[in-house]
Amino acid sequence: MFPFTALLSILFVVLSSANASPLRPDTGRATLSFAARVNARGAINVAAADRARAQAMKQAGSMGKRAGVSSFGINNAVVTYTAQVGVGSPPTAYTLLIDTGSSNTWIGAKTPYNPTATSVDTGDTVSVSYGSGSFSGEEYTDTVTLSTDLVIINQSIGVASVTNGFDGVDGILGVGPTDLTVGSVPNVEVVPTVTDNLYSRGLIGTEALGIYFVPTAASDTAGELTFGGHDSSKITSQVTYVPLTTTSPASYYWGIDQSISYGRSTILSETAGIVDTGTTLVLIASDAFSTYQTATGAVMDDTTGLLKITSSQYAKLQNLTFEIGGKAYDLTPNAQIWPRSLNTVIGGSSDSIYLIVSDIGSSSGSGLDFINGYAFLQRYYSVFDTTNNQVGFATTLHTDDTSN
Repeated sequence: MFPFTALLSILFVVLSSANASPLRPDTGRATLSFAARVNARGAINVAAADRARAQAMKQAGSMGKRAGVSSFGINNAVVTYTAQVGVGSPPTAYTLLIDTGSSNTWIGAKTPYNPTATSVDTGDTVSVSYGSGSFSGEEYTDTVTLSTDLVIINQSIGVASVTNGFDGVDGILGVGPTDLTVGSVPNVEVVPTVTDNLYSRGLIGTEALGIYFVPTAASDTAGELTFGGHDSSKITSQVTYVPLTTTSPASYYWGIDQSISYGRSTILSETAGIVDTGTTLVLIASDAFSTYQTATGAVMDDTTGLLKITSSQYAKLQNLTFEIGGKAYDLTPNAQIWPRSLNTVIGGSSDSIYLIVSDIGSSSGSGLDFINGYAFLQRYYSVFDTTNNQVGFATTLHTDDTSN
């Protein structure tokens, strides 16, 4: 992640008109709406930003630990997601980035912390490095309010005194695996996350998180984060689960095993990788990427770092199929292209066609050979299930959208 020296945030109102409250309790579940932010910086090599994140995650995982003091936020993404979270009593509202790739929740990058009667300074420091961004400060416990219906007492939060790379937001709502907090607070083995505490205090029935994205160019820009399971109103199929991978370093994150085919040809045999909301693109091993580039006839665009194809090549584009746990998940031709309405956001030409598949930066066999980022997750509902050590996917009304 890097500082927003030329940030233009386009905020979309995402609360459902049928539900005035941003949080809906439903049989041990609660759904929080969030806003999409399009970070318009002009020329940005989005592929290089994603690749740097991937390499940092590999390095941290290969050290035999989850991210700890080398965690990874989502501010590299061209499209990021924020939720309004209250801290204190009465609560002060903070705009927090939602991140499955880190697990510490912290505030103070923009709006100052306002201690109240529920605020307790633990006396410990807290620090997390997010690649090219970071924060450090004091650990507090305080009341965290997601809505009047879902309030967490004595939640650990970081109160930042120094931040880098978080212009325009107040901090992060970390919803990744608990072990990602290792090393962030001295002399503390792990820091219980928001999801941990919701579950341990009986506010949700399962320690699981459902995430609903939509394509950025779609007319419906609503996004939802469901604590305790999934929102059945947002899916058009059953959720199919796959066990977490045991292959390192993917196993240190939300890692799964999958293979990838283009048309009828396998371009990446079954291998381990991760599912990550903080990655913009779909990243695949270098050898698979080379095969994909040859098959599509694409050429590299140096400005954006993305593959570019002609209109005639787009007309011939075939499905990109992810086989996960024996089930096929297709990215249609339209799902494989960057939203043309956002071409200029990344320094591209408004009338060009760019692909969202990019090179992860290493050959297959590394133990983290792909990242299914936002480009995949905007087409499939995802569930991150800590209780049962699994990740699930389902189709949505946007799986086959042609809005890009």
